[in-house]
Amino acid sequence: MSRSLPLRNVSVVITRPAGTAGPLARRVRKLGGIPISVPGLSLRATEDASAVGVALRRALDGDIVIFTSPAAVRFAADVLPLATRAAVIAVGRGTARALRTANVPDAHFPESSQNSEGVLGLPELADLQGKRVALVGAPGGRGLLREQLALRGASLEEIHVYHRVAPRIDRRHIDPLLKLGRRSAVLISSAEALEHLRRALVAPAWRKLVQAVAVVSSERLRDIAVEAGFRRVAVATSALPSDLLRAASALSFTSR
Repeated sequence: MSRSLPLRNVSVVITRPAGTAGPLARRVRKLGGIPISVPGLSLRATEDASAVGVALRRALDGDIVIFTSPAAVRFAADVLPLATRAAVIAVGRGTARALRTANVPDAHFPESSQNSEGVLGLPELADLQGKRVALVGAPGGRGLLREQLALRGASLEEIHVYHRVAPRIDRRHIDPLLKLGRRSAVLISSAEALEHLRRALVAPAWRKLVQAVAVVSSERLRDIAVEAGFRRVAVATSALPSDLLRAASALSFTSR
């Protein structure tokens, strides 16, 4: 394995939502890899933008606003400016970066565990009795934040600025999967995306996919990937593209 090109001639399947794989694909190429975009999700703005705007204004006048993903920031910022005196919390560094782009520079986020558990460990969320807290994102997901914030006494409002739907999979996506060899990896940071792919892919393409090394963003996703049929799984330290690629780059494909 070349240190400068650790993914030389490795096919890397990117399962990010439709239309968002470009930056990660470029990074894969810089590492010598062959990016293959097979979206596991498609993101859609909530249709009733006026109702979303009313809810967002109310949230921005509250005590704490939590953005659950970079997509949550982008879709919210498309509705109205996100200027606020409330404490703003991001689930991870990528979400905080999106907030800076949206002119919200001081968002707090967990440095180590960039997930729901990490967010719940932030001191700002230790005592929420009587505080107005808004959770900005999409419906679905694990529900851990929702459950724990309510248990801690928050007056909680969920604002769904977008929703996740099944992607459109066609021959552009399937044909490259059918050609996957042993020198291949698939980057997975969403259980929902993996389930969509399991349902959408024709059987030969799915069989090829699960023969790749699954590079997942958490121990929870490791278990889900194994249950889905992956025999080789590597766990990255977070869902950040840099961490996923670091985990993929550390793999040894030559011995497989």
